[in-house]
Amino acid sequence: MNTLSIDFIKEIYATHKENSLHGKWITFKDLEQLFSKYTSVFEVSQIGTSEENRPIMQLKIGNGEKKILLWSQMHGNESTGTKALFDLFNCFLSSNHEVFSTILEQCTLVFIPMLNPDGALAYTRVNANQIDLNRDAVDRSAKESKLLRSVLEDFHPQFCFNLHDQRTIFGVEGTKNPATISFLAPSEEITRRLTKGRIQTMDVIVAMNSLLQQLIPNFVGRYTDEFYPTATGDNFQKIGYNTILIESGHYPDDYPREESRKYTFFSILQGVYHIAKSFSFNNYEKYFDIPNNEKLFFDVIHRFPNTKEDVAYQYEDKILDGKFVSKLNKVGENSLKSKIGHSEIVFEAKKN
Repeated sequence: MNTLSIDFIKEIYATHKENSLHGKWITFKDLEQLFSKYTSVFEVSQIGTSEENRPIMQLKIGNGEKKILLWSQMHGNESTGTKALFDLFNCFLSSNHEVFSTILEQCTLVFIPMLNPDGALAYTRVNANQIDLNRDAVDRSAKESKLLRSVLEDFHPQFCFNLHDQRTIFGVEGTKNPATISFLAPSEEITRRLTKGRIQTMDVIVAMNSLLQQLIPNFVGRYTDEFYPTATGDNFQKIGYNTILIESGHYPDDYPREESRKYTFFSILQGVYHIAKSFSFNNYEKYFDIPNNEKLFFDVIHRFPNTKEDVAYQYEDKILDGKFVSKLNKVGENSLKSKIGHSEIVFEAKKN
């Protein structure tokens, strides 16, 4: 296994983090100013437009035979992977380290950093026509879905990275920790059979998890591999394109997703480097050692010992008057003894 040095990845991230991108609401306007600085080392091009005619951009780099396709923000309100990709772009732009030269010698990389710019602006999961692009792989009714499939079929990648965010409700089974990063090797059909493609995908995930366990032990989960017939990853895997799903989740006190951004960056870099250095991908068994995701958490729980049922609250993020607003909403009032609050307030019973 080709595991990166912890000191190296910490240093490279601190040096090359793209500080102009911060928080959860990342729009095309935030990225537009950045593309020009990468033209000296990347092929930067507009490959299409969204339903509302916003540009969809692609960056391409490397000369190797191993082809890797990475995309982010197919759900417009899931931007952690986008930030991590721009951190990675800065590394290719400015670092002379052997890790990056090896990747570029062995691999050709294609990035679509924002597939759904309309959803990004509105801060919604869906596109401008209310289509969930991650459930549109069969019908391909959205322009963005057609474009992604076109890139896939023209490029013929050996591996794909499908970058998402997951909700704060998820924890790591068997712990009291949130699932800061979760991985998935998607199923190809309903029986979840271990095909050659899934085994190769699991191999890369094992390498990424090996790195993360040195940094955030027991904060990594395994997303459900239930087969979704219309999902992007499941269908790409089914037609022969190994697809690695990375779900960036919550880290304690990290609602802007800046800590999870860092671990997403580490995961992507480790995964790509492992692909660059490996010539067989059969080390899959430890994939099943990664604990399952479990719905363990609420954002806030009010505890009322001996007096009444507990009350749970979740943050709802939305755009109001052009500003990002996060509002705490009551979502439940019942027995929550098996649940954990990212924040908990205990109200003591009044004494007579």
